[in-house]
Amino acid sequence: MKTLCIALVVQLLAGYSIARYLEGLNVNLGEALQFLREYDQEGSTVCNKLMTAQWNFATNITDHNRRKMLEEQTMKLKFDRASWRKTVSFAWSRVPDPLARRQLKLIAIKGRNSLTDDKFNEMHHLIMEMKELYNRARLCPYRKIGVPCDLSFDEDIARLMSQSRDYDELLHYWQAWHEAVGPPLRNKYIRYVQLANQAAKLNGFADAGDQMREIYEDDYFQQNIAEVISAITPLYKHLFTYVRSRLIERYGDRIRSDGPLPAHVLGNMWAQNWEGIFNLVQPFPAVKRFDVTLDMMIQGYTSLRMFQMAEEFFTSMGMKPMHPEFWRYSMFEKPIDRDVKCSASAWDFCNRMDFRIKQCTKITTEDLVSTHHEMTHIQYYLQYKDQPFIFRSEALPGFHEAVSNAISLSVFNPQHLHRIGLYNNSTDDYESNMNFLMLMALQKVAYLPFAYIVDQWRWRVFSDGVVDMTTRWWELRLQYQGILPPVPRTERDFDPASKYHVPADLPYSNYFVSVVLQFQLFESLCDTSGHTGDLHNCDLYRSREAGRLLSDILSLGSSMSWPNIIRQMTRGRTNRIDAGAMLRYFKPLTEFLRRHNQMEPVIGWVTNQEDTDLPYSFTALFAHWYLGGTASITSLTVILPIILLLTLYRIF
Repeated sequence: MKTLCIALVVQLLAGYSIARYLEGLNVNLGEALQFLREYDQEGSTVCNKLMTAQWNFATNITDHNRRKMLEEQTMKLKFDRASWRKTVSFAWSRVPDPLARRQLKLIAIKGRNSLTDDKFNEMHHLIMEMKELYNRARLCPYRKIGVPCDLSFDEDIARLMSQSRDYDELLHYWQAWHEAVGPPLRNKYIRYVQLANQAAKLNGFADAGDQMREIYEDDYFQQNIAEVISAITPLYKHLFTYVRSRLIERYGDRIRSDGPLPAHVLGNMWAQNWEGIFNLVQPFPAVKRFDVTLDMMIQGYTSLRMFQMAEEFFTSMGMKPMHPEFWRYSMFEKPIDRDVKCSASAWDFCNRMDFRIKQCTKITTEDLVSTHHEMTHIQYYLQYKDQPFIFRSEALPGFHEAVSNAISLSVFNPQHLHRIGLYNNSTDDYESNMNFLMLMALQKVAYLPFAYIVDQWRWRVFSDGVVDMTTRWWELRLQYQGILPPVPRTERDFDPASKYHVPADLPYSNYFVSVVLQFQLFESLCDTSGHTGDLHNCDLYRSREAGRLLSDILSLGSSMSWPNIIRQMTRGRTNRIDAGAMLRYFKPLTEFLRRHNQMEPVIGWVTNQEDTDLPYSFTALFAHWYLGGTASITSLTVILPIILLLTLYRIF
């Protein structure tokens, strides 16, 4: 706090407006370099202790391991706080060494360390409370009396939302989940917004959203991603229209032929991934689904063999093998003697040699892809391990996932699995291709609008305030996803909290970035490998040329601004996030969808105020405006022109 006051006083005395970034007076380059050397050494040590404690808890869930993990998390917070205070004592933006200046900036712009100790602690505990409340939520089974209400989201509800085709059962779980987490979190979230904005303003930003976007180091980032979502929207609307026609076949007049879709019937709690309804919408049901699980079982696959295959995928491209520590310490199967967290994850222990994967591997196609996905993260760690500690991270938020998903695009395709002896049907027939691309579109294309709106909503809350948070959420979901709530909502419901990343203070734009960049990277690697033909048939296996390009990109870590890395990745074609590669990947499916949708009344959706007989109609979204209260008049005046346009203009 003392540092902050000095910096502000100096700026005022100098006659300047308050700077974009918080800085101090120290211009001594030698001291700055010495601090960074100490930060590199101590940061690596603190990180190693925290990762070890988190690993021990994740692979052996006990109270002792939980306490140890919380202790190390506290130590990491103290280290980050002290490092930030030291960093902002330097006039770091004027440090002549560009790499040192970049390292200092990355430390200075992160976190809420500008808050006083009491508010910093309040912020930390508030986020912990919201995460705990979310994770503890349990639901009652549908139409079962006298049984425990102990259904958890990850193990039970997500599966039910994906597998059930009972409209009313899906509605029960959708309503129950939103009720369990939304209202209890609303007031806590309002306080969180206040504290996050205070921290951002003390750090030189307009609000917390402004601070969150700073990590992208691009004043035009919002414009860039808006252009991407605009480019993808025609494909999304065709996919939406096709899926709606199939849902009408299943649910009849509960789905309107030209309208938005109710949020609960798309196989996912947030309608963000539609893979769960693939069996309802696959173009050619008579064609066998692309799956090699049975082949793996017949050939006697084990979890170890799957990981060895993943390693061989990378060494075939001339990339690095796994370290001995990887094979010694990783957890490939679920232990029988203790409770563990089974979600697959890759771990960097911050000491340049210990990298591990934790996965309760099953002999399935899904886990074969997951094994390659997680090992790609390890490959990224191996490539940038010699960078300074602060640069041992992804080029921009979302790039780690983009790289792993790009490799998954190569692994999860018939050509690759045929090459490694797992897929006997090597015929490149039209029906199989359309089914495959539909499955991928339900995962990728359907997800992109949701990945876009979460932070759009959050940034608007930070900049415009906490009034009408639920209304704004559904405005965005209607505009970009064509999704409406299946029952009336009010501000009390606070539906954004139904998504973990909102109360957990986790950014979401990185997921949007990862979806788009994975196709850009995949296309560049495929071009480098000499692939010709449809992009979705590309296999990078054994391409040394692609391996060299990928190694060069990954070895940079975050030492260079990401536009320069994208330019290198695309061999000079662009330095921006671009939807072109994704559209080219799905071009055959786009042509199929256009032909199929020729007779549809609307491509996309229109909202009709008169459709009050439907449970998810116009009235469901705007219930709070006619249930009483005047607080939403401002939002009403903003959205009514949009509704009018949607009603009058049929989007083709």
